[in-house]
Amino acid sequence: MEVDKDIYILAIESSCDETSVAVVKNGKEVLSNIVASQINSHKRFGGVVPEVASRHHVEQIIDCMQLALSEADISVEELTAVAVTQGPGLVGSLLIGVSAAKTFAWANHLPLIPVNHMAGHIYAAQIVSEMTFPLMALLVSGGHTELVYMKNHGEYEIIGETRDDAAGEAYDKVGRVMGLTYPSGKEIDELAHQGSDIYGFPRAMMKEDHYDFSFSGLKSSFINLYHNAKQREEELSIVDLSASFQQSVIDVLVSKTVKACQEYQVKQLILAGGVAANKGLKKEMEDVLAKTLPSVELIVPPLNLCGDNAAMIGAAGYTEYMKNNFGQWSLNAKPSMTL
Repeated sequence: MEVDKDIYILAIESSCDETSVAVVKNGKEVLSNIVASQINSHKRFGGVVPEVASRHHVEQIIDCMQLALSEADISVEELTAVAVTQGPGLVGSLLIGVSAAKTFAWANHLPLIPVNHMAGHIYAAQIVSEMTFPLMALLVSGGHTELVYMKNHGEYEIIGETRDDAAGEAYDKVGRVMGLTYPSGKEIDELAHQGSDIYGFPRAMMKEDHYDFSFSGLKSSFINLYHNAKQREEELSIVDLSASFQQSVIDVLVSKTVKACQEYQVKQLILAGGVAANKGLKKEMEDVLAKTLPSVELIVPPLNLCGDNAAMIGAAGYTEYMKNNFGQWSLNAKPSMTL
């Protein structure tokens, strides 16, 4: 689609436990990005409770929409379209975002754009840098670990994914065993920088001739070591445990990703998703790429765009808008949606 005017998209994200609404101009300029976090509500449960998440979305989504428009200093009449996360995610949470988007779009005669949540994570990179094709994207979050090859905008080929636990999920489960606060990723990352990899946890599937991942064995190995030490009343170092666990995750992610970049001869690597905020992962990816593939540009969105947020949905929604990929009023949530 050729356009001769600015495109303003109101974007809504509610796939899990963040209620977020943003206004994005031309797929790159974030005019507002409101995120209402529910972390404090889920901390005591040690993870996201779907029913609790859904209730919070109901309570917060209208306020977030009003705040997003106000902060962007834009009127409803100036909007071009409404983008919304259709999936994947928690079905109750997704339904609230989809219902709000459909209602707002219908009432204001605006086209509706369904967006894949994982595409949103990839397109968070477009907010900070031009995407150069072909590219590889490593998506690492609490629910997903995927390697995605892209030849062009909106074209996704999953070449590898986790066969069990996602990387972020393993972080949270290991953190729970150590008695850390949920979510545990940031704390484990900080502790890891104070310790050493002395426990030698397994690096699953690192040398296999495919790009799939597996973290359940690492998680089990960690839990067994921890519980056995407790039974023997043996003192364990939390910083060394964190460093050993994190190094195992990083080694697998980095080695497989760099190998994929070599095979597919990409020009750019996007590191996206909540775990992309991990300082250890980011530094090792930078160092290994600089040594082995200096011509490949690494793009890592800033911290506020790594987690779930609506700005990334607006960025991905712009690409769908340009491709004329619009939703019908019968649009429904797809909790198991794939790229």
